Amino acid sequence: MLNSPRHTKIAGISADRIFKMAATVAGVYVLAVILLMVFELFSESHEIWEHSGISFLTGSEWNAVEGRESFGAAPYIMGTLVTAGLAMVIGVPLSIGIAMFISQAPKFISGPLSMLVDLLAAVPSIIYGLWGLFVFRDIFLHWIEYPLYETFGKDIWLFSPAPFGLDILTASVILAIMIIPTISAVSREIMAAVPQMQKEAAYMLGATKWEMFKLAIFPYAKTGLIGAAILGLGRAVGETMAVTMLIGNATGPSAFPQSLFQPGQTMSSIIANEFIEASPASLHLPALVGVGVILLLVAIGINIVAHMLVSRMLKVKEGVINA
Repeated sequence: MLNSPRHTKIAGISADRIFKMAATVAGVYVLAVILLMVFELFSESHEIWEHSGISFLTGSEWNAVEGRESFGAAPYIMGTLVTAGLAMVIGVPLSIGIAMFISQAPKFISGPLSMLVDLLAAVPSIIYGLWGLFVFRDIFLHWIEYPLYETFGKDIWLFSPAPFGLDILTASVILAIMIIPTISAVSREIMAAVPQMQKEAAYMLGATKWEMFKLAIFPYAKTGLIGAAILGLGRAVGETMAVTMLIGNATGPSAFPQSLFQPGQTMSSIIANEFIEASPASLHLPALVGVGVILLLVAIGINIVAHMLVSRMLKVKEGVINA
């Protein structure tokens, strides 16, 4: 009998087992992909670690000529951190401001703006790179970089030498433009999830709109806002094509970030620029794969730090609530 208690019990056990097996397979699949990725990266890059050791992390020379090979990833590590850091400094405040405006705007304004932000988040990075190279670069060079250079270039080393548009600052601004839609979209949803009663309570106490955000929304949503910022940082660190097209692609010691108007290089851009011409018979290919290992470790480190920050903030929040 299909409806008998015995059949229902057997079917229930079978469904549970199928679900458990499917969930286990999915979890093992993700773990296997990560382990295979790590194994492949380390196996392909072990030659550069055996040849250079820790100097691969601290060195700045980059010479792929056979017989005089010398590789150091320090300029590209610093270039990645500097461009991502500048993008975060520029992009996070603007993203939160956009999210604040959309969350409080009337429906006929917030609806189209939300759709526009979501569409911008879906634009491929190569499109941002092409727009930055052929449109934004010239505008930014003549309206921002030249005035900064003429005003501060002789006194402040950050604004020298004379800019030409393909440099660390231009790449960082493009990165900021790229991460703004992602951070603002997530931040908007987080702010919208704050209970309406909290907002109304702040207004009833005589709070202004800014005070309402400060007292009612930010304390409730700060964990999610940090998560949104870390999500944007992850994209900024791993971005390849747009940065490759705009950062100037210097190599060796000249790629070490010393000025905002200086051409540089990131870990992802050096891999994109040289991977095709790298020979497996030399140390060039293991060096590029070694840069990929460092990039992977940096990304994992960012996620670990983000998890620790969010966990700590959740514990503090729970302690306040329980008190």
